[in-house]
Amino acid sequence: MKVLIPIPNRDFDPTEVAIPWSILIMNNIQVIFATPNGKNGRADNRMLTGEGLGPLKWALMASKDAINTYNDMLQNRQFNNPIKYENIDVNMFDGLILPGGHDSGMKDYLESTVLQDKVRSFFEEKKPVGAICHGTIVLARTIDPQTNQSIISDYKTTGLLKRQELMAYYLTKNRVGDYYRTYTQTVQDEVINALTNKKNFKKGNMGLLRDSYKNLNRGFVVKDRHYISSRWPGDAYSFSLEFLKMLKKYSKEK
Repeated sequence: MKVLIPIPNRDFDPTEVAIPWSILIMNNIQVIFATPNGKNGRADNRMLTGEGLGPLKWALMASKDAINTYNDMLQNRQFNNPIKYENIDVNMFDGLILPGGHDSGMKDYLESTVLQDKVRSFFEEKKPVGAICHGTIVLARTIDPQTNQSIISDYKTTGLLKRQELMAYYLTKNRVGDYYRTYTQTVQDEVINALTNKKNFKKGNMGLLRDSYKNLNRGFVVKDRHYISSRWPGDAYSFSLEFLKMLKKYSKEK
């Protein structure tokens, strides 16, 4: 099986890319990366170092295990040889993961109409699609031409919560300005506005503690048909393992 993970050239969240990558390859799933121009992508450095995040950087930056996994991923041949968005052939893949990130470099990914066209095809073919954090914005912005609505308009979903986004912003704005505000509209508000039933946006638990292999109950995942979503890096293990289950089920039914 083969899974596609599109990323921008810079500023993606290291946890939301590296943890799914690691869990998939450990289960003999091939992972292919795509960037806007086919050049290497790099994670948001502040999430790796905590620079400028102040005394709470331990809670805001990536965890040690995620950083170690990211460093392992940097040595991966597929990671270092991404394809261009325009060269994505949906027929080559069994599933799609849309990670997040919030610094300005993410906009080349979040606003790419080329990528949205490819994402629409994954949905049309009902292949497993996973989105976490800002990755849900890509789906909210991908329009079904038949209905002129988002392809997730009638799906249950989650995404980065408004309280999570604004808390990180207010805790750090004196040091790093609008770093945590990718857009003036929060992720939660944009995703909710794409839904026909606003109650289909699920918030889950408080989202203050990160999950892990040993603490999967801390994570939160929403599943609806072939689509799975989570809120932030603290859900990454739960998200990845549930996506893997969905992928294996899809493979058996194919």
